[in-house]
Amino acid sequence: MNKIKTLLSGVLFCTSIFIACSTSKPPVDSDGRPLIKKNGTLDCDLVETTPVVFKDKVYRFEYVRTGYWNNPTGDSYFRFVDHETGKATSSFAKGFHFGSAYVLNDTAYVTAVDKGDGERVFLFKSGDLQNWTQWMAFDLPGFGIFNTSLIKAKNNFVLMFEVGKPRIECGERFTARFATSPDLRNWQILSREHNYAMDRYTAPHCLRYLDGYFYDFYLEAYQGYEARVVRSKDLIRWEPSPLNPVLKASPADKQIANKNLPDSLILKISKAEDLNNSDIDFCEYKGRLVINYSWGNQLGKEFLGEATYEGTQEQFLKSWFPDK
Repeated sequence: MNKIKTLLSGVLFCTSIFIACSTSKPPVDSDGRPLIKKNGTLDCDLVETTPVVFKDKVYRFEYVRTGYWNNPTGDSYFRFVDHETGKATSSFAKGFHFGSAYVLNDTAYVTAVDKGDGERVFLFKSGDLQNWTQWMAFDLPGFGIFNTSLIKAKNNFVLMFEVGKPRIECGERFTARFATSPDLRNWQILSREHNYAMDRYTAPHCLRYLDGYFYDFYLEAYQGYEARVVRSKDLIRWEPSPLNPVLKASPADKQIANKNLPDSLILKISKAEDLNNSDIDFCEYKGRLVINYSWGNQLGKEFLGEATYEGTQEQFLKSWFPDK
């Protein structure tokens, strides 16, 4: 009898934990917005990064520009950095720009352009973050392409790409356009009606998909430059979050999250103008989000920030659009 009581008690205890976890509410701030905790600055002169989970480890994909303070090569390149140890993989994609990473089934993909404000988008693929194959995804003569973000939605891959020209295709710089592919080799460029948005500065950076909705995290010129989010079921009609902005400049940006930064950079951070939070990207690891973003003056003085959200990606996306 005692064994049965003990067993039943254990079952009830585990059940109560499961119910508590499954009904736990996502974290919000005092205004009811998803609670993002800024951890501070990781690096200087480094933006357009993507945190990803690859084979159960968190990595930060980095686009290392020519002007990066610790880049003696004289050229741009890509690399992955182990989030826990800070160790970087071998560099690849010399001369490419505006990279973004995506992981699916233990394979890492990187989308990029061979020239900023250029016409061609390329894909890189690896199963070990060391050996890479590459191919051109598409070529759009006359376009000016910058940031990209790749996801899979149902049976198709969807690529969001940022365009700055021609005006007939983008309206006001900068605008999100979209392409789809069943296999990452053959691409269909969606019509210019599939955009966000042509009437003002809405520079896109991070695309996600959940339960029939596409979520576009983008930069808008508003009281400085703020990260915002909109969602759509068809990539044509968009709904802005009533809780925008997602991120905006604040003193927390200047905290030092990387204790290995030299004193000269720490001084540079303390004196920097901060009117921008942009280039947000994130991944979920063990029930929480690792978030990267950039801050600075939006005129070339830029810094890499990290933040966290103590909830899942599903909770994060849904929380920006609370039930009416």
